[in-house]
Amino acid sequence: MYAFAYERPTSLADALKHLGAGGQALAGGQTLLASMKQRLASPEKLVDLGRVPELRGVCQDGQSLMIGATTTHAEVAENALVRQHIPALAELAGQIGDKQVRAMGTMGGSIANNDPAACYPSAVLALGATVVTNQRKIVADEFFTGMYSTALAEGEIITAISLPIPQKAIYMKFRQPASRFALVGVFLARTAQGVRVAVTGASSDGVFRHKGLEDALNRSFTPEAVAGVKIDASGLNSDLHASAEYRAHLIGVQTQRAVKQLAG
Repeated sequence: MYAFAYERPTSLADALKHLGAGGQALAGGQTLLASMKQRLASPEKLVDLGRVPELRGVCQDGQSLMIGATTTHAEVAENALVRQHIPALAELAGQIGDKQVRAMGTMGGSIANNDPAACYPSAVLALGATVVTNQRKIVADEFFTGMYSTALAEGEIITAISLPIPQKAIYMKFRQPASRFALVGVFLARTAQGVRVAVTGASSDGVFRHKGLEDALNRSFTPEAVAGVKIDASGLNSDLHASAEYRAHLIGVQTQRAVKQLAG
């Protein structure tokens, strides 16, 4: 490691002041600290958001759940409101990494980093969530812009994520056993506006919605409808863990399993 300034503000106003002065936001640190150790990132000042109360916790806001950006994976997995209204999200959070990662990693940090195999982006996209920042609100369909890339501007941080409560939802994760990231993850949500299907782990561009699956399931919410959709392998990842064709196959299989469980 190398020398850097470290700030630990206790209010959002103080945090924004330090960030405005060139500080780098530190949430759970599960990605940033590893990057610093490898010299892939070298911020001169870290602004630890862990003690900012405005950024943490879960509350219900009408027909949505509002989750603070620094709420940890473990807190999301164990929260009573999440387990009651969006149990698929609680289950997703409980599958991330190991206990140590879940105790430190945060929901806001995960979606801001937008790892192409991360789990949370699929939930945010499938549920039609809204990302709330210190400057504006960004709908999920406009937030994720590519591998490790989002619509966040310089100096803009996530303060909360607003997730509409679905009629039903489920997350199916085919785990890469070493990293525990998703080799392919499918988050399927039935909402008042229709079915939304988001896929993570399959594309180097990151999370994406699959329109073909959504259209088929909006016509007929059955595993057979999914089986009739051709999953195009072009543009999907091919690496030592799985070929693009295998990932395409997994998207279909995981979606069929999701539909079968929800319909049952």
